[in-house]
Amino acid sequence: MTGSLGVIKCAYCTVLACYKGEFEHLPNFCPMKNLVDTVERSREELFSNSVSRELATKASFVEAEGYMRWPRLREIIEYSRKLGIERIGIAFCIGLRREANYTSQALENAGFEVYSVCCKVGGINKLDLGIPREFTLEKGDFEAICNPIGQAMILNALETELNVVIGLCVGHDSLFYQYSRAPAVTLIVKDRVTGHNPAAALYTEYYQEIFGIKPSLIHK
Repeated sequence: MTGSLGVIKCAYCTVLACYKGEFEHLPNFCPMKNLVDTVERSREELFSNSVSRELATKASFVEAEGYMRWPRLREIIEYSRKLGIERIGIAFCIGLRREANYTSQALENAGFEVYSVCCKVGGINKLDLGIPREFTLEKGDFEAICNPIGQAMILNALETELNVVIGLCVGHDSLFYQYSRAPAVTLIVKDRVTGHNPAAALYTEYYQEIFGIKPSLIHK
């Protein structure tokens, strides 16, 4: 490893040398300049791991065919077909059960074997986990906590080949990804404030002010 770990700032880059193949113009905060060994290991993994290579290449095929043409649901269908997948799992938030229903129908109509698991599976009481009553929504004696570990384990037991995430809570989604054996893709990110469009907070002046976002803060 070379360079410093504290200078990686890709989010502020306007050079985009990695994208253009202009490697002689790498900015000083680029990981390709500061973490050379790590970047090279990632390249070796992509080329040598047959599963990772297949996932990556088929994603590129879908990107080329459907970019700016297909909605994300169609992309997932085409991606699954290119991978030869037959069994798809859906891990969904109970608050987006209608969207999960529609997604399941669409995937089944596309010819896949589809299994779906609700986030409240297992009926685990928040109070039993030591969560204070004031941190529950209903303030009653029973309120089920989301169980993304259970969702992942059930889909693992069903031997799904690709799992689709629909609206799992922040943090619960990370647990699902951690425990899912099959690759997981996200169809919907839950954000009830913005109509499930989290990026809206980045584009709205009101939220930009709240978060201290300065749209012009980019540099080479």
